[in-house]
Amino acid sequence: MCRTCGAIIGGGQRDCAVCGTSSTGTAPTSQRRTTGEGETVRFARSILSRPYKFTIILLIANIFVFILMWQTSGVPLSMTAPVPGEVLVAFGAKLNYLIHTQHQWWRFVTPMFVHVNLLHLIVNMYSLWIVGPYVEKLYGSAKFAVFWVLTGVAGVVASYLTVRPGMSLGPISGFIFKAYDTPSAGASGALFGLVGVLFVFGIKFRQELPDGFKRAFGTGLLPMIFLNLFIGYVLRGFIDNAAHLGGLLSGAVLALLVDYRRPGGKSGVAITWRILQGVVIALVVISFLMTARHFNRPLPPELAAQLDSQTASQPAPESEPQNPDYLKYAIAINNAQYALVVAINDRNPSNIDTAVKDLENAPHLDQKADDLRVRLQLLLTQAKSAAVGPSPATAREPARPDKFEADLLAWRKEYNQWLKTNAKNYNGLNEIETK
Repeated sequence: MCRTCGAIIGGGQRDCAVCGTSSTGTAPTSQRRTTGEGETVRFARSILSRPYKFTIILLIANIFVFILMWQTSGVPLSMTAPVPGEVLVAFGAKLNYLIHTQHQWWRFVTPMFVHVNLLHLIVNMYSLWIVGPYVEKLYGSAKFAVFWVLTGVAGVVASYLTVRPGMSLGPISGFIFKAYDTPSAGASGALFGLVGVLFVFGIKFRQELPDGFKRAFGTGLLPMIFLNLFIGYVLRGFIDNAAHLGGLLSGAVLALLVDYRRPGGKSGVAITWRILQGVVIALVVISFLMTARHFNRPLPPELAAQLDSQTASQPAPESEPQNPDYLKYAIAINNAQYALVVAINDRNPSNIDTAVKDLENAPHLDQKADDLRVRLQLLLTQAKSAAVGPSPATAREPARPDKFEADLLAWRKEYNQWLKTNAKNYNGLNEIETK
């Protein structure tokens, strides 16, 4: 911490990047001393002395939600062990299926307070602690609250729009688009939004900023942005890059439109921003009230089965070898269930033929697994016939949706039982995305 202006000094850095004061106790050069005694120090002191109470409130809120999730899950606290998928969904993680079929709009808001595991929480909260105070001190708590919620929602919306079931993904399209609808959660969309705000702030006001702030913000943030995007590309199967980009772009747009609190300016906040702050806070509160209202409601059978299969296919401890055959089998079953849901709800059988073929090619695990696979193939065939309508040869036969539903529920019950018994002998991959 700089003893002159209060800015954070990075490890191994000898001088403050904002005011130029030496961190080693030696006297600064005359050039830096002149800068330190002039406009830069006054600007830094005026900005960095402002409070950042809303950042602290967000930190506490995210940690509190994670503690509730951990206690609800009943799993031992671990740095990398993920929270079960059904717990993530219960606490408001984004899932396109529930937003689309049950109109659970609040899942555009709540995911920014939900985290997949302890490491995920620590990384995001550390980033918030580093970036958040700068944005809040520059723009004030009211604008900061609006920035956080709007960019977080924009990130979730971007994630929602880029789920394309059955889409064939390449190295580039796979960076943004997702072929499967899985729970997605995390504050990274809003964090990227704050980075977008600081990036545009440094460019927009570069003519009036002291040199130290020009180096810290604006183009000075490009290495960090590119590094995070590169990490997102490498881990594109696990990181929701669409949410990151949605937050980054929305933050940049907000910074283009909004002015900041200049040093020496009036400390009052326009009533409009106070109203907007109240609106976004109310939106968050109402969203979590809706989450609590639906907390104990049972999930649709097809969704419960999908989440059970994802939980059962989470990575085992490193001492246990992974079974690639089970991984292939679990993916085929998950894809088939999703194709079945789309065919039933949307009357769209376009994914069924591929799902049936994947089931045929799925490896043998045990007799019960083979029986479940064959029965699921039959259900897919029946769902396809119902989606496209009866053929002339079968038009005289009465439809039996009650029989199909009973068979489907019986299959799901047996599959869930298999997941809790036989499937424990196998290992696979966790399919929960982080932001």
